[in-house]
Amino acid sequence: MKKKVIVGLSGGVDSSVAAWLLKEQGYEVEGIFMINWHDSRGLLKGDCPFDEDITFAEMVAKKLEIKLRTVDLSVEYRERVVDYMFREYAAGRTPNPDVLCNREIKFDSFAREALKQGADYIATGHYCRNEQAATAGGMVNRLLAGVDRNKDQSYFLCQLSQGQLDNVLFPVGSLTKPEVRRIASDLGLATAVRKDSQGICFVGKVDLPVFLQQKLEARKGRIIYVPDSEAFRSWPEGLPSEGVTTPELAEMTIPHELNPGDGVTAGIHNGAHFFTVGQRKGLNLGGYREPLFVIGTDTVNNIIYVGEGQLHRGLYRKGLFVRAAEVHWIREDMAMKTGEKRDYQVRIRYRQPLQHARIHAREEGYYIIFEKSQRGITPGQFAAWYDGEELLGSGPIDEQSGINGC
Repeated sequence: MKKKVIVGLSGGVDSSVAAWLLKEQGYEVEGIFMINWHDSRGLLKGDCPFDEDITFAEMVAKKLEIKLRTVDLSVEYRERVVDYMFREYAAGRTPNPDVLCNREIKFDSFAREALKQGADYIATGHYCRNEQAATAGGMVNRLLAGVDRNKDQSYFLCQLSQGQLDNVLFPVGSLTKPEVRRIASDLGLATAVRKDSQGICFVGKVDLPVFLQQKLEARKGRIIYVPDSEAFRSWPEGLPSEGVTTPELAEMTIPHELNPGDGVTAGIHNGAHFFTVGQRKGLNLGGYREPLFVIGTDTVNNIIYVGEGQLHRGLYRKGLFVRAAEVHWIREDMAMKTGEKRDYQVRIRYRQPLQHARIHAREEGYYIIFEKSQRGITPGQFAAWYDGEELLGSGPIDEQSGINGC
């Protein structure tokens, strides 16, 4: 009897080819199209409007001769992803809704719906791989980067658990994007030349301030220009010495302290919670030799701090901190013990090249110190650590250092 796989058919080329590959491998394949959003406020009409997705999914299902169902998960999506976004932005942090969407919706709500429909496996069009390996404690799932390093999407799955990876297939993870498009073209699939979706998972491209104003009020405040100077802490290249103390680790992870007196008012914004560290667009300030970047936000006093140029020292930090309660290991069998330190490759945003770093596990959390100072370390984003091509764990970047909440 054929094993049944239900594919999250999104209307994009990747999930389309994933469904075809599974059919070719001898599985019984069905598709589910998830309806997760109904509100059009803040949406931009881009190259891949969300309301066309279901039409493309239906055309692919017809072409491949597979059954397609729709399921409305909009209540769960709003409660578990969008409301989380609003809370994080209101607190001055920059969330990654795609990471939460995968943990809470695609590999939870969708997976449970697929199991109700009799699925033996679920599959998506993510560019990553799931391999099983034997360990002393039994079999484990190894979440590996996709073969196409330009499209590797393992970062977006950094919060998944071993249980969520059970019975999950990633058919396109061993292919490159050009190979996927060539297969779709050869098959005559309607999605072959369709552009990849952009923006918030299942919502689409948005004007973020307009979208956030559903819950967050626009408030005018000052943009303060802070010149570069030696007052900003900078660190030499290299990792901490063997005898580094916890206070020294905390010092390396503390965000730069910024005050209104450090600079001059350069303009007005419509809400500090609409901006993030490292952001360039939306400032609407001219007359400077180099572009301005956000180097800090203060949502309590509604102030944005900006600096000039990509090399401004206010953009760089040596390390970051993840609170103990928020540390997540995909490979639970490899979790670090308090007092332990390990060298891993770490990224703090999608598509960032992996960076050499050392993780120091302390009772209060993980201090992640980079060999080279990193630009745009942003509270609320996820730091994900890898051993070679395997993603081992992750955690949200905290805005504080960990010691006494300082």
